[in-house]
Amino acid sequence: MTFSIVAIDTVTGDVGVAVASKFLAVGNIVPWVGADQGAVATQALCNASIGPDGLALLAGTWAKDVLALLLSRDARADRRQVGMVDAAGGSASHTGSGCQPWAGHSVGAGYACQGNCLAGPKVIEDMATAFETTAGSLHDRLLAALIAGDDAGGDKRGRQSAAVKVLRKGAGYQGLGDTVLDLRVDDHPAPLVEMQRLFALHELYFQKRRSERLALAGAVLSEVQAIMVRAGWSPPAGLDWTAELAAAIDGFTGSENLEERIDLVARTIDREALMHLRLTYRASGGY
Repeated sequence: MTFSIVAIDTVTGDVGVAVASKFLAVGNIVPWVGADQGAVATQALCNASIGPDGLALLAGTWAKDVLALLLSRDARADRRQVGMVDAAGGSASHTGSGCQPWAGHSVGAGYACQGNCLAGPKVIEDMATAFETTAGSLHDRLLAALIAGDDAGGDKRGRQSAAVKVLRKGAGYQGLGDTVLDLRVDDHPAPLVEMQRLFALHELYFQKRRSERLALAGAVLSEVQAIMVRAGWSPPAGLDWTAELAAAIDGFTGSENLEERIDLVARTIDREALMHLRLTYRASGGY
């Protein structure tokens, strides 16, 4: 009783799943993603083994062939619903005849939308349209598809949880992992509203897109020092850049989870990060 989308951006290599449901912690069951492999959404009377088994087979194999093979081994295939994409952009989906109505799917270039126990076919239609027409990163497009499906009625039983997971080889935190984004709302009356809030925080803390870089000198540096004082820190006074001042700023910005937004070698801070600190500590400035 879920609606989901699996998709890949063959230009960037981003691959992911987005899902929403009137079900506790749907992100713990439905989405399976592997960098350089593909993505799987397994739902309805969920056969969770289809997730890892599908990823293992997707490396070098078309999604439609993997899906056909796994369903041929499943005695309850009529109760399963599965969407898959492979690393080359192939997509496939299956809706068993025993899935709760309304149930169905839509397959396009590099994506597949599927859902069961839905308000109607418009849920899937609007998801596909939103994904195809939304600009931006893969995770932005996946979220847009979920929101469109929800606006069209979504799960006819109501709302409870949602998840968005996107991977790309070497694109994780500090370049040491594959996770571009992995956010879950496990139990919430408006899970997609909450998901949008989490997306905004993820953008602030982790995204590679950056606002204007401001030099940590003069008035900007003085403002950062003043904010640190308001936050309970004791940075060295004065505008001379010293090892002690750099260490203090490093410690402060790290405590605020903004280490991705500051460059102590280039001595810069993102305008967006400075604005965030201003709002957090009710400081004022002109930059």
